[in-house]
Amino acid sequence: MHRLEASLELRVLRYFLAVVEERNISHAAESMFVSQPTISRQLRDLEEELGVTLFQRGSRTIALTEAGEYLAAQARQILALSDKTAANIRQSRQITGSVLIGSAEAPMVETLGQAIHRLNETAPGIHVNIYSADASEVHTRINSGVFDFGVVMEPTDTSDYHFLRLPGKTTWGLLTRTDSSLAQNTSISAADLQQQRLITSRQHGSIGTLSDWFGSSDIALDIVATYNLLYNASMLTTAGVGSTICLDGIINTTGTDLTFIPLSPRLESQASLVWPKSHPLSPAAHALLDAIRESVPQIDQNSTPA
Repeated sequence: MHRLEASLELRVLRYFLAVVEERNISHAAESMFVSQPTISRQLRDLEEELGVTLFQRGSRTIALTEAGEYLAAQARQILALSDKTAANIRQSRQITGSVLIGSAEAPMVETLGQAIHRLNETAPGIHVNIYSADASEVHTRINSGVFDFGVVMEPTDTSDYHFLRLPGKTTWGLLTRTDSSLAQNTSISAADLQQQRLITSRQHGSIGTLSDWFGSSDIALDIVATYNLLYNASMLTTAGVGSTICLDGIINTTGTDLTFIPLSPRLESQASLVWPKSHPLSPAAHALLDAIRESVPQIDQNSTPA
């Protein structure tokens, strides 16, 4: 037990991730300012103590095994949480620290931008990082303590979270090429969508929202791909894979071969900022929340205090 715990100490995980990033032990050793034998020995000990092979060693580069991929993903979360915790407890009289927000792609994130700008002026020692993620990942990482806040599209389950509805709404529609048969339409109906190859969001909340809009579970759509980041879906649309059902205000179509056409009947969505009820916010996260509240003209009556 003691040997396994020792193998997963933070220093060894940092060595491991350095090799993962560099794909070369010599380069990893240089980046970590240690000798190559030191890292090689630590990796051999790590594999021996875990009882797995983490790397497929080649003549020039190093590739990860399935076990190595899993450990790399977990190590990134462990080290991110460790670094954030250390930054938040190393405080002087002025509030400092790191705040991590997991966010859906939404134009309402502009409110966060305004708050972060205000915070930069009043508390320059606070660093805010935004990580693009879908609702499922946001909830998972908030619950594990990695994310301080999440921005999720509604509807969403807020029973375990404090939440603040962000101002503004965005509209669902079809992102399609300008040479599409629908490009000249002023709106898109359910019947129009049945004639198209479609790229749709894989988020459960979005799927439910669109199912309600169709009003029937019997609607047959030709879905050729799904996405969790709209930019990637827009590249598929540009390449002619299919048209993308998405929210407006995320992809700037100016000067591109794409156009956005709203759905009819109109379908709108809002976004909420969520944070956990289960554990307290750090001083840095509290400071950001105060700045966000100052940026919101009127706090929604259903929001709750930290």
